[in-house]
Amino acid sequence: MSIRLDNYDLNILDELQNRGRQSNADLAEKVHLSASQCLRRVRRLEEQEVIRSYAALLNPEALGLGIQAFIHITLEKHDEDPAKVFSEEIKDWEEVLACWAITGDTDYLMHVVAPNLKIFSELVLKRLLAQPMVASVKSSILLEELKATNVLPSTHLVGNTE
Repeated sequence: MSIRLDNYDLNILDELQNRGRQSNADLAEKVHLSASQCLRRVRRLEEQEVIRSYAALLNPEALGLGIQAFIHITLEKHDEDPAKVFSEEIKDWEEVLACWAITGDTDYLMHVVAPNLKIFSELVLKRLLAQPMVASVKSSILLEELKATNVLPSTHLVGNTE
């Protein structure tokens, strides 16, 4: 899916990534468009799913979720059914922030949060390993966050302009 973006679009995206709570009038002023032009462009970017959603980024530790971990998961079989069942099973698990199908020695990489090691252990042992299609898991608990961002690099989007 390739969407043509011009410099106005890129500036809008950059502004929204870094200051998502600003008003449309403020955004329009920063990107040098009228408020109506800016709003039309934002709506188009939303419709084309360039902008997927808006969110407040919360601090897990401040909310009592002191454990973050990445879990590598290998399935028993590698056909469509176990993967589909696994995907359906974990999609409603609140502790799972993200889960990706990956290449390499494991099938999936899951990012999870938990309030403490006991709850994290229960998630792995009693829920994840209890899934019949799961052959093995290998977890890594985060010790220190060196960098975390959801901001995509706008400099790499430039090649996508008209």
